[in-house]
Amino acid sequence: MTDATSDTGSVVNRKPDLSAKRVRRRYAAEARFQAYGLIAIFIAVAVLASLIGSIVSQGLPAFTQHKVTIEVEFPADEIDPDNLRAANFQAMARRALYERFPSVTARRDKRELADILSGGADVTLKEFVEADPSVIGTRQQVTVSVSDSMDTFLKGQMTDIDEYQPKAELSPTGAEGELSLLASGNVFADILADVKQTLEAQSDKIGQTANRERRGITVLENDVKALRARAANAVGAERENLEGRIKSLESSINSRIRKAANLDKEAAALFDAARSGGGTLDLTEAMPSILIEINGGIVKALRVSNETIEGEAFVPLDSDTPAQAGEWTVVKLVTPETGRQIKDRTATWLLELQKDGSIESTFADVLFSKGDSRAPEQAGIWGAVVGSFLTLTITLLLSFPIAVLAAIYLEEFAPQNRITDLIEVNINNLAAVPSIVFGLLGLAMFLNFFGLPRSAPLVGGMVLALMTLPTIIIATRAALKAVPPSIREAALGVGASKVQVITHHVLPLAMPGILTGTIIGMAQALGETAPLLMIGMVAFIVDVPGGFTDPATVLPVQIYIWADSPERAFVAKTSAAIMVLLTFLVLMNALAVLLRRRFERRW
Repeated sequence: MTDATSDTGSVVNRKPDLSAKRVRRRYAAEARFQAYGLIAIFIAVAVLASLIGSIVSQGLPAFTQHKVTIEVEFPADEIDPDNLRAANFQAMARRALYERFPSVTARRDKRELADILSGGADVTLKEFVEADPSVIGTRQQVTVSVSDSMDTFLKGQMTDIDEYQPKAELSPTGAEGELSLLASGNVFADILADVKQTLEAQSDKIGQTANRERRGITVLENDVKALRARAANAVGAERENLEGRIKSLESSINSRIRKAANLDKEAAALFDAARSGGGTLDLTEAMPSILIEINGGIVKALRVSNETIEGEAFVPLDSDTPAQAGEWTVVKLVTPETGRQIKDRTATWLLELQKDGSIESTFADVLFSKGDSRAPEQAGIWGAVVGSFLTLTITLLLSFPIAVLAAIYLEEFAPQNRITDLIEVNINNLAAVPSIVFGLLGLAMFLNFFGLPRSAPLVGGMVLALMTLPTIIIATRAALKAVPPSIREAALGVGASKVQVITHHVLPLAMPGILTGTIIGMAQALGETAPLLMIGMVAFIVDVPGGFTDPATVLPVQIYIWADSPERAFVAKTSAAIMVLLTFLVLMNALAVLLRRRFERRW
């Protein structure tokens, strides 16, 4: 008998191995999670860099200031050494400018020329005489600040200034007043092309205005038709009222028709001038200003052609001799005269003073030596810095000892009952209360009830101390909890009392954490504005405070005041003050990290 072996084997159903797929999926999820984190960090850094870059770019101009050097006469018959307040130093400064530009004779032009000087020029001259009374009766070179608008113009924040020297000879027909400048080639063709382009743009703009008027006319005509339909069926007073409205609308339609026609004529005239092949075109105040520096003078272009400029000498020329290529310059003020505060005549005086070296850019020491002022060029942050220092001194002296003692008692001595729990909960809640609530509390208690002086660092420090107390208490308790129990047990084991354990062993080890929380709380107090506004520290304070009860302001409030000011120069001052405040905050936080690393002990 033969054993037969079956060729058919058993079939085993196995599931596909999914472990590798799951691993790949898990790795992909981890990679996505890391990518999300990197993207979030990148976005945060980009936003921070954009914010800081914006602040720095706006604030850097505030750290420089333009000053003009003028030769001032100090008449002995106008200055009493024993009574300098009676002398009119501002008039002396103005006379010095008039002597520098003898061609300026009109009263209006003299007033514009005097506006170059800062309103604090008299103070500078007074301090100059006080420092050396022997200058009375002599002529001296004195450097004074220019006004804020002049400083803004010289910094290039009011208009871009383009300069170039055409390669052609230029011959003036006179040295002062109205004159013509004749070039040896078509060197003014580019200027003429820009004028034509501007005229064409103005023509398009006026044409759009005329089209809006016509659309308005169509709407009014439809209204008139509707009113006439209603008036046909109306009687009595209603009909009279509708007819009166119809007459009023018809009058408005006629007025708009005339206005649209005039606009069309104006647009057509500008368009024809823009498309003209050559000739001479007028330069208006709505166009970029063209100034020609030649032979020691400056000519404002009023009309231009390819080879000729007709204009007025704002600064008289030394001579009417022809100027060779490279000896004269075209200066273009890109922003039209109607779009800037400084007019062309004043701009020529500034450029002339800058060209002969009378105007120079210096470090704005006034920013760190003076208090606030209505004039931006005289305003500084020193008063706010001193006010912040005095306020934070009161805050630290009150909040630090009270908060540390309260935290030690709650953490080490207080019994654990409902009252203690209630106190702890309320401390945590106070840390989350909006800061303006503490300002209202200070207004009600310190000012109205106790009658303390308004806008004083004493009151501001007390209000900020109330706000900072919860932060320091929470940080101190956390630092005390971080001390290992073995330290306490070892001290008690050698016979130390509870107070000795705390003061000699626990508190020194917890001090880095306590100091960190304190500095962070002080940094928060330094940046607060709302509670201080409630106690009157938003007042305009010129003098630098000399004590804790003197009227004062602080850096955040100073920033708030300047940000609300309409003067353009205060924009840079505001950003500069923000930069100073951020510097203090960064230094305080860096100090907190340094103290923690310096005194921290690890077990």
